[in-house]
Amino acid sequence: MNLKNNNKNFIDGKWVDGKSDIYNLLNPYDNSLITKIKLANKEQVSNAFNAANDAYKAWSSNPSLRKEVLNKVKNYFEDNQEEIIKLLALESGSTYVKSQLELNITIECITASINNVDEIGVTSLSDESSVKESICYKKPKGVISSISPFNFPLFLSIRTIIPALALGNAVVHKGDIQTAYTGGIIIAKALEEAGLPKGLFNMLLADPKEIGDIMFDHPLIDFVSFTGSTKVGMHIGAVAGSNLKEVALELGGNAPFIVLSDSNIDAAVNAAIFGKFIHQGQICMIVNRIIVHEDLYDEFIEKFVEKAQSLKFGNPLERDNVIGPIINESQINKIKSIIESAKNKETTLALEGKQIGNILTPTIFTDVDNDSELAQTEIFGPIASIIQAHSDEDAIEKANRTEYGLSAAIFTSDLEKGEELAKNLEFGMTHVNDQTVANDEGAPFGGIKKSGIGRFGFPYVVDEFTELNWVTVRKADENKYTREFQGEHDL
Repeated sequence: MNLKNNNKNFIDGKWVDGKSDIYNLLNPYDNSLITKIKLANKEQVSNAFNAANDAYKAWSSNPSLRKEVLNKVKNYFEDNQEEIIKLLALESGSTYVKSQLELNITIECITASINNVDEIGVTSLSDESSVKESICYKKPKGVISSISPFNFPLFLSIRTIIPALALGNAVVHKGDIQTAYTGGIIIAKALEEAGLPKGLFNMLLADPKEIGDIMFDHPLIDFVSFTGSTKVGMHIGAVAGSNLKEVALELGGNAPFIVLSDSNIDAAVNAAIFGKFIHQGQICMIVNRIIVHEDLYDEFIEKFVEKAQSLKFGNPLERDNVIGPIINESQINKIKSIIESAKNKETTLALEGKQIGNILTPTIFTDVDNDSELAQTEIFGPIASIIQAHSDEDAIEKANRTEYGLSAAIFTSDLEKGEELAKNLEFGMTHVNDQTVANDEGAPFGGIKKSGIGRFGFPYVVDEFTELNWVTVRKADENKYTREFQGEHDL
């Protein structure tokens, strides 16, 4: 994987410097400079959409080429795993455990996409005896606009880009510029080396303040896929909707982790630690509220605090560390302000974290009011809020009391009860005896309420990136219309 001096945009099959400002890409662990990037301007974004629109029709009619290219892309990620893991650490502060997880699900997504290349095509809806042949064509949407965040930059980009390409579309992609390499450059490099025809994938390094709404209101866009905050997602949905453009929006979360009175407490503690502190809590599915039955409440807190205190932190390049840096200073200050606000409201503090450089160690609040600002805020940091439930019903009711609905988890030794209660949780995804951060390419990934609309995973994502075209062909019948006017109707 040779990325030396490769810090450019990829437009219409060419690596080009942007025509806007210079951006300093920094390592979030020590603020050291990784590279300088010349960002794309609005004209270059428009050029990317023009290139994509010109390219996709020939691509969509060639399934064998799509399979060949995507298999080479898969090989690229398999062959360059160590370099990619290092880039994730340097650029996004991802620890080894998190980077390995992200790379694994990235490869799984590519594999699933290859297996679904033939989902576009034709289906007969009539039998041979019908006087009218009825046909359904499943066709690519056309030009997909893809916008991804910094936290899982590789996977949250790939899960739109590769399925969209597999299903015959072209893609214009803008990742977060804080993760320019893992959220864009290495993906473009993989597709280029795999022989993807020019124009089908365009990768932009751009500042939203510079390019405005063009990624979701350009006239050539046929579909918008966005992963990010609810606030931005609502804006994108409003703008795209006003132009009748379809969207898939995976937005914020406030995941409850419910521990019922019959739970295996040690298993629950271990899962909650992983689900709360992986990637420093910077995941939309992260455990945000830990709701524990009163029978296990004190014991859970004791064991959870002990485990959290033992977590190793530091440079994510060192594989033993499981907590790395927060992505930037602004996010650090936001998390610290949430902590200070909760302390000022005299919320019980079971473990007070520290700031060591750009790392925040775990902070744990207990006896948290489920309706408090602390409990109802998507924190995106290593802060745990533990809430007491007085019954199973109380736990479910508290879990549902949020405007979000992405992921949830329930711990119980009664699997039948766990599954039944899971159906009563108002979330797009619920996991029994597991934590909330999960992905399965064969399952419908997505949320409800203010956590977004649309689903990833196969075959569900096929509906997002394709459209249906109904065609009928009436067999020769010269007297049809004469008969209909005489009252002999044959529809």
